[in-house]
Amino acid sequence: MTYTITRILSATVLGALVTGCATVPGDPYYDAPRYPVYEQPGYIYSAPQPVYQAPPVYRAPGVIYSAPPPAVYYGGRDRGDNRWDNDRNRGDWRERERERDRAERDRAARERERRDQQAREAARRAREADAYTLLDNFTLNGKVSVQASSLPGNDDDEWDFTTRTSAGESLQTHLLWQLNLAPMSDTDRLIAVTLIDCINDQGYLEESIDEIVESFDPELEVEADEVEAVLHRIQHFEPAGIGARDLRECLLLQLRQLPASTPWLSEAQRLASEYLDVLGSRDYSQLLRRMKLKEDELKQIIELIQSLNPRPGSQIEANEPEYVVPDVIVRKHNERWLVELNQEAVPRLRVNPQYAGFVKRADSSTDNTFMRNQLQEARWFIKSLQSRNETLMKVATQIVEHQRGFLDYGDEAMKPLVLHDIAEAVGMHESTISRVTTQKFMHTPRGIYELKYFFSSHVSTSEGGECSSTAIRAIIKKLVAAENAKKPLSDSKIAGLLEAQGIQVARRTVAKYRESLGIAPSSERKRLM
Repeated sequence: MTYTITRILSATVLGALVTGCATVPGDPYYDAPRYPVYEQPGYIYSAPQPVYQAPPVYRAPGVIYSAPPPAVYYGGRDRGDNRWDNDRNRGDWRERERERDRAERDRAARERERRDQQAREAARRAREADAYTLLDNFTLNGKVSVQASSLPGNDDDEWDFTTRTSAGESLQTHLLWQLNLAPMSDTDRLIAVTLIDCINDQGYLEESIDEIVESFDPELEVEADEVEAVLHRIQHFEPAGIGARDLRECLLLQLRQLPASTPWLSEAQRLASEYLDVLGSRDYSQLLRRMKLKEDELKQIIELIQSLNPRPGSQIEANEPEYVVPDVIVRKHNERWLVELNQEAVPRLRVNPQYAGFVKRADSSTDNTFMRNQLQEARWFIKSLQSRNETLMKVATQIVEHQRGFLDYGDEAMKPLVLHDIAEAVGMHESTISRVTTQKFMHTPRGIYELKYFFSSHVSTSEGGECSSTAIRAIIKKLVAAENAKKPLSDSKIAGLLEAQGIQVARRTVAKYRESLGIAPSSERKRLM
């Protein structure tokens, strides 16, 4: 490398020296060379003409850029969160919008299906409730009808208060007890136990025969005919009508257990078998025409069907009754209403003097300090109970003072009363009055009521006065009880009768009060005289 560089530098210097000394012809200092000059014959080198072909011209397709629509942000967005911007730049917002639209459509479809299902279920329950309402023995003219079972009646001396009110066995236990008394094979007993497990609290079989057959082990080879035969045996158990699959079968089972000499028995069986839906709709004219009966005859047949129990399982109650101990007793003495605490419900507490004597005044030891603190807490606790009782007495006295009309004349004389009125009278806060009146009961000559029962809103009258909602409910109940059974009062008619008494209420309000009283609409209250 060094040798090469040296040669290049030497050649350069030599060239410069030669050039500096060179001359050209015509120069006076030029001397022709005295030696022969050899001239190399020249030649012309022509390189082949290159053929250059330009590459094809690439023309990119025109890009049309469409800006995305303005981003719509739902909910809050932190300033430091650029998630929405990143998604928009990536184009993910389009997919997110499509997913949101699909989710919204699916949600709307599910909601429509749910509403449709609820409507169908409500319609089915309404059709079934029509017959239940008509046949329910606990809503028939406010009286309990005669049962078609072997249970003793209300007037039976052997059926005492304890038997009717004490906690009894469950329906399944009652049926299993009867099953143990029936001679059956092992397979039939297994089928019977399965059927009893499928009977609900109302006494109806919830599962179909096919579903029950599928629930057994295939190795047992249980057939539908066997299940049907065992079900017929269970349907002869008490109470009558147990194990039915619908209301029609329940009524027919009870009718079959009645004596053959029962009047209108065959006609009642025909009505329950063929025209139960017509009976539920209270279309008595159609019943008279189809069954070719007179009005008084149809009335007797309906009374016979109404003597049955559409819910046979309800006769067996497993719930223990709950008893209410009143906190306040109200009684009338010398034309005055007296209020007093129920001493049986008031706890009797006192400090044991023996333990109180252990506390020494001048002793500041740890044990004595502990005893002194405990004694102070016990005294404060007893004092708090006394203060509670005093507050309860004040509130109860003010309630009786405001509702003397109710105590004298009943619900129709109930006056409007709110918590604010009692709070002002006793000088306490409304929240305190609310706590005092919660789960506290008052014993009156008209019955036992919770203290909150005496509080009700008001409705203005035409004369500028006020009428409580409790009084309006009582008036509605009285009007319905006195109505013509063939032409029951509608909600609009009841609203008109209330307006005639100076009470201005809307038809919707009447419907709300009627439903709260458990009174059926006019179409369901229609019956033969």
